[in-house]
Amino acid sequence: MNRILTAEETLDPAYLPPKLVGREKELGLLYRLYRESLTKGVPHHHELNGGIGSGKTALARRLGEDLQKAGKLGGLAVHPIHVNCWRRSSDRTILLELLRSVGVSLPDRGYSLAEMLDVFEQGIRRQPRHLMIVLDEVSAVVRQGTKLVYLLTRPHEVGLGSISLLLVSPEDVLPYVDPPSRSSFGVTHRLQLAPYGAESLAGILTARAELALRKGSWSADVIEQIARVAAPNGDARFALEVLSGAAHAAELAEADEIRPEDVRAAKGSIYPTLTETKLQELSNRSLLVLLALARSLRGPRSHAATERVRQAYQAVSEEYAEKAVGRIQFWRTVKELEREGLIQTEPGAPGDSARLSMDEVPVSFLQTLVETRLADRRPRKA
Repeated sequence: MNRILTAEETLDPAYLPPKLVGREKELGLLYRLYRESLTKGVPHHHELNGGIGSGKTALARRLGEDLQKAGKLGGLAVHPIHVNCWRRSSDRTILLELLRSVGVSLPDRGYSLAEMLDVFEQGIRRQPRHLMIVLDEVSAVVRQGTKLVYLLTRPHEVGLGSISLLLVSPEDVLPYVDPPSRSSFGVTHRLQLAPYGAESLAGILTARAELALRKGSWSADVIEQIARVAAPNGDARFALEVLSGAAHAAELAEADEIRPEDVRAAKGSIYPTLTETKLQELSNRSLLVLLALARSLRGPRSHAATERVRQAYQAVSEEYAEKAVGRIQFWRTVKELEREGLIQTEPGAPGDSARLSMDEVPVSFLQTLVETRLADRRPRKA
């Protein structure tokens, strides 16, 4: 059997893909702003905000690489420097990283901040360039009262040449920096990334699947299923983790391709929302609807038409000697289960009923859990 994962490293969130799917507009905007300023010999400072998995770090890294590839701007080449402030959580450790990036190595101890800045200036003068400094996860140092933002936004005043900053953080950090530093960003130099929608997530997953997986080992249906799983939080990192987990599950099962059951297994192992306690709290009617959905999803299906599930519900109700409810009450039960996060609903094709899906755990496992719970509730014969 051929392996499914052929370049697993390209599913790592830290991997920078050739094209940033879903962030082309934001990349174009930032690229234009930085390029126009640097061409005039004027530094540009910007803040980039967004939630987990919104593509902040990838966007910042791609921006730096694209500016570097642009060649000389205003007579100077661009040298991007990316510093993760969670790992370098003080002015001193950040400055040591900046020194290394301009070819200067200093001991971790024995130098004051002022002395380190002097050495940094000497390193810049040896090879004049536009430094494009990205301070990623910058809130980690801003809340400690960093002085570096002030110094790096005033490079000409302190003799540091041409330096532009990009502050990257989940939240707006400018209210926490000193007023002079804040003024360097103005009122418009802030970009907030919206969470990815299902369509953008599907585009990201498709692009990564083409890089990471064997051709023919995945389908658009599986990509749509994973995008649906990750869409509530708009988290591309989580989506990639589910895709990787599903590929591993398929390989473990010696399958030739990733199946909807593999996606459910991956999602359930990473972020389980279905527990036996939650099932215990459900009514018999809700359990029967879940069982009907599980049976309707057996095989290579990631979703099932509502009418198909309703017919299956009528059959399982008869099987368990329960009175089946009508269409309206059935739909109300479906929506209750959706509010519990156990199933998902989405419109069907024109003229068709809505589609139901369940991506929390493998349907075979769900079926076993529900059937066991229903059996436990049956009255014992004397």
